[in-house]
Amino acid sequence: MTKDLDAYRAKRDFTKTPEPGPETGTSAGNSFVIQKHDASRLHYDFRIELDGVMKSWAVAKGPSLVPGEKRLAVQTEDHPIAYNAFEGIIPKGQYGGGTVMIWDRGTWEPVHDPHKGFEKGHVDVILHGEKLNGLWHLVRLKRRPREKTDSWLLIKSDDEFARTAEEPDVLVEADRSVVSGRTIPEIAEAGDRVWNSNRGDSVNSAEQAAPAAAKKAAKSTAVKAPAKAKKAAPKAAAAARAALPDFVQPALATLVAHARNGADWVHEIKFDGYRLQARLDHGEVKLLTRSGLDWTHRFPGIREAIAALPAETALLDGEAVVENAAGVSSFSALQQDLGGRGGKLVSGNALYYAFDLLHLDGRDLTPLPLTERKEALATLVSSKPQNRLKLSEHIASDGDSMARHACRLGLEGIICKRADAPYRPGRSDVWLKVKCTERAEFVVAGYLPSTVSSKGVGSLVLGYYDGENLIHAGRVGTGFTETVSRDLAKALEAIKATASPFAAKLSADERHGVKWARPELVAEIEYRGWTHDGSLRHASFKGLREDKAAKDVVREVPKDAPEPPKPSGRPASIISTGATVAGVHLSHPERVLWPEQGITKQGLAEFYAEIADWVLPHVVHRPLSLVRCPSGSEKTCFFQKHAWAGLSDTIRQIPVPGDDQPMLAIDDLAGLIALVQAGVLEIHPWGATESVPDKADRLIFDLDPGDEVEWSAVIHGALEVRERLTAMKLESFVKTTGGKGLHVVVPLVADTGWDDVKAFTKTIAESMAADSPDRYVSTMAKKIRTGRVFVDYLRNGQGATAVAAYSTRSRPGAPVATPLSWDELGPEVRGNHFNVENLDRRLQNLSGDPWAGFFEVRQSLRSEKPEKTRKRR
Repeated sequence: MTKDLDAYRAKRDFTKTPEPGPETGTSAGNSFVIQKHDASRLHYDFRIELDGVMKSWAVAKGPSLVPGEKRLAVQTEDHPIAYNAFEGIIPKGQYGGGTVMIWDRGTWEPVHDPHKGFEKGHVDVILHGEKLNGLWHLVRLKRRPREKTDSWLLIKSDDEFARTAEEPDVLVEADRSVVSGRTIPEIAEAGDRVWNSNRGDSVNSAEQAAPAAAKKAAKSTAVKAPAKAKKAAPKAAAAARAALPDFVQPALATLVAHARNGADWVHEIKFDGYRLQARLDHGEVKLLTRSGLDWTHRFPGIREAIAALPAETALLDGEAVVENAAGVSSFSALQQDLGGRGGKLVSGNALYYAFDLLHLDGRDLTPLPLTERKEALATLVSSKPQNRLKLSEHIASDGDSMARHACRLGLEGIICKRADAPYRPGRSDVWLKVKCTERAEFVVAGYLPSTVSSKGVGSLVLGYYDGENLIHAGRVGTGFTETVSRDLAKALEAIKATASPFAAKLSADERHGVKWARPELVAEIEYRGWTHDGSLRHASFKGLREDKAAKDVVREVPKDAPEPPKPSGRPASIISTGATVAGVHLSHPERVLWPEQGITKQGLAEFYAEIADWVLPHVVHRPLSLVRCPSGSEKTCFFQKHAWAGLSDTIRQIPVPGDDQPMLAIDDLAGLIALVQAGVLEIHPWGATESVPDKADRLIFDLDPGDEVEWSAVIHGALEVRERLTAMKLESFVKTTGGKGLHVVVPLVADTGWDDVKAFTKTIAESMAADSPDRYVSTMAKKIRTGRVFVDYLRNGQGATAVAAYSTRSRPGAPVATPLSWDELGPEVRGNHFNVENLDRRLQNLSGDPWAGFFEVRQSLRSEKPEKTRKRR
């Protein structure tokens, strides 16, 4: 790699061209830009910042969002970083003479070391642009005779940002500058005017404002608001003057089944927190809930961030959230951080994501289009960055793709908003919400006491209003921490009632043991649908909603979906009934297994019942080593591979070589639920079946990062293992471990003994460590693992095990080892990203199995020789 810009300098006469001079610059950033260039031939110049220069390619046909569609990219001379902001006219007769437009811009990140990628001729980049996003591949072609420049292929990866060949071409759909909102002819018509600033966000003194139509078109393709701005957006400054209101009834999103597409819509991530209006009045701040309650005292960090904004008066709309270990907003985590109902403690970790601006310095912004309000909001928020204040960025790509992406990541959903609409209080069609899972508020009508704690709740009885009538909706028995369980019992005792508040008489089973309460508390519940008799299926408690009145709780149905069937009164055909799941009785079903999440034994059993088709193929008919935590993940846990007293009939004992006692195996869902009943939180199967225990039918490479190792290095390690295996014509698959690392898994025909399997995997691990000693180690010694990835091959001996695909882990956050497709590897999904609370959202929204074909692969190690495992140079 070089910072030499001699080639750039030699081709230009800077007394005649307005292009920036060849100063190398000292930036260590990661910007990218795509400039549409109408020279002798129309093309697109793709540039990424590396080592203080912009590495550049001329892409004749421009980038394509269709996966696998190869676009020729001819490498050109390095450009200075200042070139990123150049838009204008290169005079005729000069090198590259013609019109230049800044078609897209943003930041990029490498999937692996880009310097080694350039050496190898394969660079994978993740773009975060205003038009282009996701994973892209740059692949160098072999030079032909007499060729003096390198030609590459630019290829889009098949991810959530990709499009089919039948969908609109992004080059046609978004043909305007992200800076000026102009087309190439409009820039050419401007003559000698040149857009050239540190971010390309403003014009020089000779430039006038872009036409309104052009600006509107530019905003329709915007992904992010400018990262830095110094004064309020002109449109906001021209808004009508008005006094700062005390409170504005918030705009509410209408539930729909399908996202909206097209240039008229922008899309945001749906946060999982408390909706708050932040009111700033000459340094004094109020934080108001959606019903107007003053919660300023509960969020001191957010209050300080709002107070620091450079405005006299402002009214922001947004959401207070607490993010979990995977960086995802979690209502349960927010509830814990607040210390329970009533705000006994304030939140120390809450962030405020601002997504709208209703008033600014004496101006009423509500009549302005959303894009103009957000432009003003971005200016305000970015002018003085605060740790507790974030901008809720939007994406203007099609909503279906964003919804699929959000759901595959286990997020709650997205909000679709009309880009040109004013702020409309109340529920309307200009804000729509698309949920990744079914989640709603319900009224708490009573509870059943816990069988574990005499002062706690075992389950809540739920309902919703239909007119004036309270309708029974079943029970929820998981999601309570021990503290929440006690607090709920105390709160419900304070409003206890002598009779059922439901309009219709309940059955004897539904009434049995219930302690009734006045219908005043509102709970947020996540669930998996409804039974035939109108009860929630697989419900999980997320917290109390103190910002919503019980009388406002109705059964919410997507506007574009058919009405749900009325309760039939017939018995429900469901997996879970009370304390019985898949026919297995659970003792103490409300026992909390993961205290921070409040996931109970019943909750874990219902989780496995819901994903049975995914997990069972990886755990049945195999010798199992188990991690048992009978009292929960934070209490005593231990490995167990032999029988215990009271072993269920659905858990079999099987003989295995090398052990004088039989091990354990299961055959079906009942056996899996029996493991849950016994307090099993982790399942570690052999890499062999019980019928052929001395021959491996899969091998595993465990990429385990040491201290100070970046996640990108773990991804790079997994990809390198895959590359070495591919060179030997072996197909491999990848999964998160539920911990810090990744597993690369290779299915095999069961024809190779354990000694040969272990020797094979050891050779690969040792060759990786030998080729890149600064990256990898192949020994367990912790003293040499700092800053390196341990390529653990020791999972491949007889009796050795690794955590099963879709097994939970006995770690904080209830993480789950989760199979991924290779294209899903990236910064968004860490080793512990998926968990009991969000995995089912992912699985429900996948278009196919990430490990499709895993059990059909027929491949053997017998033809492979150790020397073939060295990495190709």
